[in-house]
Amino acid sequence: MFDYDAERLRDFILQLTRSNISPDAWLWFQEKAGITETSAINAAFSLIPRKTGREIIKLTSSDNELISSIMSDFSVEGWTADKLCRVCFLMHIDPSDKDKYFKTVDNLFLAGEMNELAALYSALPLLAHPDIWKMRCAEGIRSNIGSVLESIMYHNPYPARHLDEKAWNQLVLKAFFTDKNVNQIYGLDERANAELALILSDYAHERWAAGRKINPLLWRVTANHIDERILNDLRKVFAEGDLAERQAAALTVYASTSKDAKALLNDHEDLRSAIEEGKLKWESVGEG
Repeated sequence: MFDYDAERLRDFILQLTRSNISPDAWLWFQEKAGITETSAINAAFSLIPRKTGREIIKLTSSDNELISSIMSDFSVEGWTADKLCRVCFLMHIDPSDKDKYFKTVDNLFLAGEMNELAALYSALPLLAHPDIWKMRCAEGIRSNIGSVLESIMYHNPYPARHLDEKAWNQLVLKAFFTDKNVNQIYGLDERANAELALILSDYAHERWAAGRKINPLLWRVTANHIDERILNDLRKVFAEGDLAERQAAALTVYASTSKDAKALLNDHEDLRSAIEEGKLKWESVGEG
């Protein structure tokens, strides 16, 4: 039913919710958590922000460590009180009847406005019966709402663990297309594949042809799938790119198993040294 210690994380999220909302909101939440009637669930889910407000929640380092110990690469950092409360509310919906559970939660997706959808997609790794949410996640990737896309992409392990290759590739391409911070995508390196490398190479060529800049982190995904075409792309980046682009190319070929790709670093000892000394990482690309 769950692929993590659901009881432990639900108890922690419950206490975290209590500490980040008012006493009156907490009393209201206690009355609503675990209700079973569909219309009542819909009404309560919609009403949550009016009860909790939208302040950014307070977290300690130990809070983050506990969450990571239960579900690695999942984070509630930067969440608002209403988002946290909504996710906590979802964790109290009875999952024992799989069909009823799916219809209840999916109905919230179908009726959700922007902030409701962001909470729902952020909750995907916490929902019961993870396989039944694949199509819903893939549907979310087609959204043009920034906060919804970020809730799917950032610190959310669900896509990397459950999407098929086609849907995963669409997510990564959409992240570049909408200028998201791809360093926050869980599984970016592990789920990299040859088809995605070619898709991103095509995307780079389209951008170049239009005289547009390319997010230098694009090359990160190609590291283990460098063929002659991508090798030529990286040669172009080293020859014509700005500092951030050359840093990204250096990190890419350094991580590659291709001898021809690694040889491109022979003329860039400064970048090789920065990588080996730990001064240049994907998170620091663009810093000169």
